[in-house]
Amino acid sequence: MDFLKELGIENRNFGASTGYEWNSTTDQGELHIVSPADGKPIANVYLASEQDYERVVTKAAEAFRHWRTVPAPKRGEVVRQIGLRLREHKDALGALVSYEMGKSLQEGKGEVQEMIDICDFAVGQSRQLYGSTMASEREEHRMYDQYHPLGVVGTISAFNFPVAVWSWNTMIATVCGDTNLWKPSSKAPLSAIGVQNILGEVIRENELPEGLFNLIVGRGSSVGERLLNDKRIPLVSVTGSTEVGRHAAQVVAKRFGKTILELGGNNAIILSPNAELKTALPAIVFGAVGTAGQRCTTTRRLIIHESIYARVKASLLKAYAGLRIGNPLDEKNHVGPLIDSDAVMAFQQALQRAEKEGGKLVYGGTLLEGAGYESGCYVVPAIVEAENSYAIVQEETFAPILYLIQYSGELSAAIELHNAVVQGLSSAVFTENLREAELFLSAAGSDCGIANVNIGTSGAEIGGAFGGEKETGGGRESGSDAWKAYMRRQTNTINYGTALPLAQGIKFDI
Repeated sequence: MDFLKELGIENRNFGASTGYEWNSTTDQGELHIVSPADGKPIANVYLASEQDYERVVTKAAEAFRHWRTVPAPKRGEVVRQIGLRLREHKDALGALVSYEMGKSLQEGKGEVQEMIDICDFAVGQSRQLYGSTMASEREEHRMYDQYHPLGVVGTISAFNFPVAVWSWNTMIATVCGDTNLWKPSSKAPLSAIGVQNILGEVIRENELPEGLFNLIVGRGSSVGERLLNDKRIPLVSVTGSTEVGRHAAQVVAKRFGKTILELGGNNAIILSPNAELKTALPAIVFGAVGTAGQRCTTTRRLIIHESIYARVKASLLKAYAGLRIGNPLDEKNHVGPLIDSDAVMAFQQALQRAEKEGGKLVYGGTLLEGAGYESGCYVVPAIVEAENSYAIVQEETFAPILYLIQYSGELSAAIELHNAVVQGLSSAVFTENLREAELFLSAAGSDCGIANVNIGTSGAEIGGAFGGEKETGGGRESGSDAWKAYMRRQTNTINYGTALPLAQGIKFDI
């Protein structure tokens, strides 16, 4: 395929790079990457060794010693060039993302656009790494805080957004003066290798230090554990399941490192009787079936007032019947495949559990077979009538299952249902009532890191800080002031007088 050639993807690819060159290890095993779109092999990747890891992280640490001294606006210029290069390869990289992990081509290109957007954002951020000046209680003293580069940032990304989430971390960290070590998902490493090849062009053209951008594709049990335990990496950003994040947080905290955790979501939309359903319906359907339900912000629960429940259910059944399911490279299709057979099994098992607990499957849930579905990864998105208290509803199933849940009375009752899960990522309410909207956004409203009114749970903009509360991990990435996580804060006091007064009026005469 032409997009593979454009991005430098070979039949066999190595698993570690410092930007200038790739390793040559071939004795650690090999990943055989098969597209969920058609079941055909794409390419293979040799897994990196622990020795490869040591070389890469050493180069990253060495590069940091230089990169931290480069003025931030000049660091921003490098990121600007990366954004331009991504624009040149947007179609090819978007196609690779789509073909490797199964999201629609529009979503694949949209993911690359997120990378471009965060580059643009980071360029501006490079001139806005602001500190603050505070009034000192001591005469002839000035006090202020400032931010310094932190070090090597480890980024562990997930298969569902194989390139965008890495860029949220790395482009911001780069203008902050950090270097980066990227461990992508073993389910979607080719997209990461394609990005690393693009970065290599910019690195060589600017004669940047080896180790500024690094990639390691290796086993979690060896390379992954070394990354988590490595004191040379002061910050590790982890995107993945709650179980993965809990383990990473414990390991990194034990060595007093920092983590940014972007973990599970169990996102809900509340439909008030005052909702404009014409606006709500597209948001619900895209939120529930986009990326085949494999987004951390996927809409998994729809909490509907009893007075409009029947009408909403009928509208959803009609909309789902019109979904086109098929090869994600065909832009006419709405829904592509799940990532692999394990995801299909999880989808089927979740539906079985829901029915066993008393839920009712009202649409979909079947595995598609035959021409066009040879990979065995295509399913019909499901709609299930359920109760919020069901154990399966309390969990995040990474698949297109939408649970319909009724509420009665005031919006506060819906909010109580909404918050009664352990995850806290994204949330939304559809209402034309100002009081209901403000209640949802108040301290007594949604307990999620993202709360929306009259838009869905999915499709966050890069300008806002992205992340959630509770078992979602509490991390924040991308926009707003998320940049501060990639720097170390320092408070400074300068005495420009001739006396040495102490704070709090303490006297110490000698």
